[in-house]
Formats: sequence, structure tokens, C-alpha cells
Amino acid sequence: MIVYNVTTKVIHAVAADWLNWLKTEHIPDLVNTGCFTHAVILHLTEADDEEGITYAVQYHAESQALYNRYMDKFAVEMRKKALDKWGDRAISFRTLMRLVH
Repeated sequence: MIVYNVTTKVIHAVAADWLNWLKTEHIPDLVNTGCFTHAVILHLTEADDEEGITYAVQYHAESQALYNRYMDKFAVEMRKKALDKWGDRAISFRTLMRLVH
């Protein structure tokens, strides 16, 4: 299992709208690529929330090949959609992890 983790700091002024968009549009769009089985949304509780709320979204892929397919065919478009909608009001960084049994 591959976990594609996207951590995002969202300014308070748009946090509720961003979270709604994430749940109703962005995550369904990523899962509908067929590359991920599901996603989990986490709030980083020990992060400094003064400038915004920090969330981590973990997208689960059954294989490295499916993650690679997402990166090759969909990642640029998905990132552009998010950037066009939120600009610098939601800043993300990404990490890739492998589940250890």
C-alpha cells in the first residue's frame, strides 16, 4: 500500500470553504482517477494554527504503479485546479510513504 500524503496550511478566512471543496470535489476527483482507493483527512493538532489550519490528506493507492499513473496522467491538472481556485491561501507540500506491515 502506497500513501500519498498532501499536507496543506489553509488561511482561516477560507478554511471552511476549502474543507468543503476538498470533501465534495477534490478528493472525489482524485479517487475517480482510479489510482486511489480512498482518502483520509487529518487535522494536525500540534501545528501552529495562528496563520491557518494545517490538514494532511492521505490518499491510498494499492501499488506504486497506480501512484505513478496518477503522477504521469493526472497530478499536473489536479494541482493546477487547486492553485487556480485557492492561490496562496492554501499552501501544500507532498510526501510519499509505503505502509509497513
